[in-house]
Amino acid sequence: MDSVLTTVGLPIALAIIMFGLGLSLTADDFRRLRQAPVAVVVALGCQLLLLPAICFGLVVLLDLSPLLGIGMMLLAASPGGTSANLFSHLFRGDVALNVTLTAINTLISIVSLPLITGLTIRYFDRQDSVELPLVEVVQVIAIVLVPVAIGMLVRSRRPAFARRMDRPVRIGSAVILAVLVIAIVVDQRENITEYLGKVGLATAVFCALSLTIGYFVPRLFGVGDRQAIASSMEIGVHNATLAIYVAVEILDEVEISIPAAVYSLFMFAFAALWGRYISRDLARQTA
Repeated sequence: MDSVLTTVGLPIALAIIMFGLGLSLTADDFRRLRQAPVAVVVALGCQLLLLPAICFGLVVLLDLSPLLGIGMMLLAASPGGTSANLFSHLFRGDVALNVTLTAINTLISIVSLPLITGLTIRYFDRQDSVELPLVEVVQVIAIVLVPVAIGMLVRSRRPAFARRMDRPVRIGSAVILAVLVIAIVVDQRENITEYLGKVGLATAVFCALSLTIGYFVPRLFGVGDRQAIASSMEIGVHNATLAIYVAVEILDEVEISIPAAVYSLFMFAFAALWGRYISRDLARQTA
């Protein structure tokens, strides 16, 4: 898959998505931890600790191949995507909490993503064929942080422009992800049926668990309904584009990107169905 699409298009696409994320952020979003500490801490705990542990359990239980197993853990380590905010808005979630979680988790993922991925590579003893060198880690940090910082700067200087661009950027992000998934499917068309058979169950179960755990665990800690919905969408709707970028451009293995691509096929459908169910339940309770 070493083509213009991956070497030029993929980094640009990811930069546009992260710029769009920056357009939705302000400095206050990073300070909201003090206003809703329980909701933020519980959601981040699910995202950073519980979900990777569950994902690793699925990888071992389903006996996935090393590259697909690495891809699953890379996906689990990826932060929430920009679409999480949209789903949260559609289904009566606390969008402000989503924005805060995305902002904080994106920063934390600069450390957690290489750490979790590196440990998985060592577990499968694939250091000889799959590397995550320091220079490439710095490259990931740059392509995540720089566009976000520029987007936040534009938001602070041109708030009207940021508001106008919010919807187009969200739609564009979804289109970009769709194009990437199609490109991976086309590139791996000879093996796609085999991959779906091997990783389809794992990604579907992981997606369903991510959404439900993201809702019920915060509720166990006394978090309100709207904040629990926001947490569910944040944890269930991953930044699959970032996972695909790291797999294809940093680890140089298209097969590692397969779980993120397949997860994307389930992600939007599951999030829509789950969001419809829990928002209806919330509406009934309110009535």
